[in-house]
Amino acid sequence: MTIHWCGTGLSAIPGLRRLIEAGHDVTVWNRTVDKAQEAVGDLTSDIRAFDRDALAETLAKGDVVVSMLPGDWHVPLAELCIETGAHFVSSSYIAPEMRALDAAAREAGVCAVNEVGLDPGIDHLMAHHLVADYRASDAYDAQNVISFTSYCGGVPKHPNPFRYKFSWSPLGVLKALRSPSRSIRDFSELNVARPWDALSSYTAPLPQPETFEVYPNRDSIPFMEDYRFDPDWKVKHFVRGTLRLKGWSEAWSEIFREIETLEGPEGEARLKEMSEKFWAENAYAEGEPDRVVLCVSLKAERDGVPVWHKTYVMDAWGDARGTAMSRLVSIPLSMVVEAVQNHEIPAGVTPAPHDPKLVNRLLGEVDRLAQHLEVVDHL
Repeated sequence: MTIHWCGTGLSAIPGLRRLIEAGHDVTVWNRTVDKAQEAVGDLTSDIRAFDRDALAETLAKGDVVVSMLPGDWHVPLAELCIETGAHFVSSSYIAPEMRALDAAAREAGVCAVNEVGLDPGIDHLMAHHLVADYRASDAYDAQNVISFTSYCGGVPKHPNPFRYKFSWSPLGVLKALRSPSRSIRDFSELNVARPWDALSSYTAPLPQPETFEVYPNRDSIPFMEDYRFDPDWKVKHFVRGTLRLKGWSEAWSEIFREIETLEGPEGEARLKEMSEKFWAENAYAEGEPDRVVLCVSLKAERDGVPVWHKTYVMDAWGDARGTAMSRLVSIPLSMVVEAVQNHEIPAGVTPAPHDPKLVNRLLGEVDRLAQHLEVVDHL
């Protein structure tokens, strides 16, 4: 069984190197061969120029295709896997077009696993762990009032006046600022057109508590089903969001105002211009440490009094092993590739696994990847 790893961007390298060093049969595909050789050429010579047709010719039943390519490649590669009986793994969110492949993947006996990086990925694992823990506790009662928050952010380890640094093109960050979000606040659906319309403050329960700015991200509500919330639970808050350094909104206020005015092709051109400027002024320098903070919290209340409240909290930063972001995205993904090879994941289109054995194995590795990981019991 060959692992076809497609894409060798910065966030892909630790997981790819881990699989090669473990002795797996890995073929590396990248649009630029030189860049791939720079990243893993010391470990393997099986590096090829990425081309869908060339990949299709070599793909065999039972192989695994890993897509660390831009998002518009995920569905075509998953379709190719279904045609050939190979499996598919990606760290990206499940798009509607990917979800539509579920029946065909099941019928073909193909695993199409997504959302197994950092966020989405590790956050899902933490949520699965907390919900299972709560359900097994004496405090569990279907009539309890439930609050769930999940906040993740990549921030500079050494804060700068801009309150942010870029490890890849800022264009994606700028476009995300124009995206609406949906979550639950105070028992009601909260629809927000722009992140800065729903900014709030969050104090992370780190060993030295630290306050961040947070805002809802994407559509949180479908994740209640994946996290196995019962439909009749009384949900007061449910939000998956982005975490930024305190002072971020002030530093970016002029950017917010300008983004609001951008429309059409001229607006897209201006976004690209802004992206290039930010990359020149606020990219990470060689060897400069990044930082990732992730906090996933579940609270149950009865008559206004908390009866169960725990938070998974993680703090990681760049070190001699490389950036925190690249470790936390690609190494869990590489472990899921091995789980697919070992037939530990069912066929079909799925997000991060629920299986307690896999959840514990992956979170055990996260404990080694991060400088700090704990479950805080607030009661």
